[in-house]
Amino acid sequence: MLAVIKTGGKQYIVKPGDKIEIERIKDKKEGDDIAFDEVLLVEKGNKVEIGTPLIKAVKVTGKIVKEFKDKKKIIFKYKSKTRYKVKTGHRQNLMKVEIEKIVGGG
Repeated sequence: MLAVIKTGGKQYIVKPGDKIEIERIKDKKEGDDIAFDEVLLVEKGNKVEIGTPLIKAVKVTGKIVKEFKDKKKIIFKYKSKTRYKVKTGHRQNLMKVEIEKIVGGG
């Protein structure tokens, strides 16, 4: 059984036991349970159910294993002949989530 969920503006293909890295969710911390309600597709055996755009009867549950920061990304802006250059960095806050089960659906 697998599902496609949407969180943080991205889509993830998940199945029970998978560990995925998602953008940090406010008010959740390490060890908390989390439920993803935005399910776009569910596959159970040979039966595939596609949402229009979401499947309301299905929920994916998981547990937050770890909170961490991603590698630093460098943002460098430069304009030639004007002596303009700006260098900044960004580190995204992420969570590692272990998918426990897919509840409901076909």
